[in-house]
Amino acid sequence: MQPQKGHTVNNLLTLTAVIETAAGLALVALPSVPVRLLFGSSLDTSTSLTVGRWAGAALLAMGVVCWLARHDGQSRAATGLVAAILLYNLAIVVLFAYAGLGSGLVGVALWPAVVLHTAMAAWCIVCLRSKRVTARGQ
Repeated sequence: MQPQKGHTVNNLLTLTAVIETAAGLALVALPSVPVRLLFGSSLDTSTSLTVGRWAGAALLAMGVVCWLARHDGQSRAATGLVAAILLYNLAIVVLFAYAGLGSGLVGVALWPAVVLHTAMAAWCIVCLRSKRVTARGQ
């Protein structure tokens, strides 16, 4: 049963790598497009375009690290990576929900992104809990 748990973490890291690399590439190449899809507005200044590309570079880095760690789901480093991905997903859910509910920034992709990041956060929690159970059982 333990290989299945590692397999779950491996799948989480693989899917996170694909999603965040795609988002990162989109933000680096054409930052106004994903921002318009998420928030219904464009990036108007060179500063906002630079910040959008900066966020894209960070997502690319996350994608690369998840891709490189995708076969190492049982390591302590992978546990730390999953915990960091959990923090990221929770932060995105809060920030995006606030943008939509508090600031009225709603694009066609905002609520699907909130749902996606909520599901990814839940998956991270499941992976972390199963690793804790495995560690106690050893």
